[in-house]
Amino acid sequence: MKAEIITIGDEILIGQIVDTNSAFISKELNKIGVEVAQISSISDSRQHILTALKEAEERADILIITGGLGPTKDDVTKHTLCEYFDDTLVQDDAVLEHIEAIFRKYITTPISDLNRQQALVLTSATVLNNNYGTAPGMWIERNGKVVISMPGVPFEMQQLMQLEVLPRIQKEFKLPFILHKTVMTYGLGESAIAEKIEAWEDSLPVHIKLAYLPNLGRVRLRLSTKGWDKEVLDKQIDGFIEKLYPLIGDIIVGLEETDAIEVVVGRKLIEKQVTLALAESCTGGKLAEHLTSVPGASKYFKGGVVTYATQSKTEMLGVDETVINQHSVVSAEVAEQMALGVQKVMNADYAIATTGNAGPTKGDSDAEIGTVFIGLATPEGVYSEKFNLGNHRVRVTQKAVNKAMEMLLREISKN
Repeated sequence: MKAEIITIGDEILIGQIVDTNSAFISKELNKIGVEVAQISSISDSRQHILTALKEAEERADILIITGGLGPTKDDVTKHTLCEYFDDTLVQDDAVLEHIEAIFRKYITTPISDLNRQQALVLTSATVLNNNYGTAPGMWIERNGKVVISMPGVPFEMQQLMQLEVLPRIQKEFKLPFILHKTVMTYGLGESAIAEKIEAWEDSLPVHIKLAYLPNLGRVRLRLSTKGWDKEVLDKQIDGFIEKLYPLIGDIIVGLEETDAIEVVVGRKLIEKQVTLALAESCTGGKLAEHLTSVPGASKYFKGGVVTYATQSKTEMLGVDETVINQHSVVSAEVAEQMALGVQKVMNADYAIATTGNAGPTKGDSDAEIGTVFIGLATPEGVYSEKFNLGNHRVRVTQKAVNKAMEMLLREISKN
């Protein structure tokens, strides 16, 4: 069972918005055993929509369209679907009542005829109820194929997928299981990992595929397979993951989604009943953002400060000006004093500090762009590590976050 996704809207093509809908739809379809073969983004024009529909219908069993269902003249999807299916639009009274109820309850401006026209649907379509908006979804079948049209507003599309589209697909089609499990690793590059696991990779059966997904100091190893018995597939994949640990167990953090590194760090901090504080400079609060993305982080995360300017490091954290003058603000000595300072201020067991030169200019330090020092204060003492993370500002920042998490995990994993 193959699907194609077509997102409609000039705002996507000119980069005004990012197409998050396709990522969400793809992930949800994979969960129920539908393989996404292609994703296309097209302009909101009659000819582009007609061409995309014709080509996709030749390749896929399920076509999912998002966007172009607004009440204004620049949204032509509904009328173009009528042309493609040789159909007409009719008013759906239930949808109209829903639209009018939304205006009565939530919208202060009077309802217009344009708004009411949102209740027009193809005569051949099954209406998919949109609880959060005025544009309904539509399910259209022809020659064993299904075309599904949904609004482009993400939260409207997502509830339609979960409440209407996915259950209907599962009821309509016999679907295999598509299984992906992704092993998260930190601290070793793609090629180095490939050398260590070469024999293991060669032992994988034909139906289990391995993909390397490197990104800023971490590499994800995704194992994928497809079949009819989920329990058998799970056991096979888990068996091969177990065989990875003797080879690269020292860099494996866990499984993606269930065991992201910030989740593992939080769990270990809770197990040890210890707390953490942060003093960030070059990472600008991104490390705190990662840690607080985990529900329940307040059990172990005391808080953090972003001491971006040199003066704030001395005033808030007590970093010695003499040390700064002697070693520069981007140095091991300053990183360690920052970590000790925030550890004391927050009364935390562990503390991380980041100071570096992310670029594009050198700022208050002569350190080369990409130089980052990460300090880690523990109950026993303090130490730091130096990294050279390249010359791209965004990449340097994210790599520094990853390295800090890696250092912390290694430290709190000690017996």
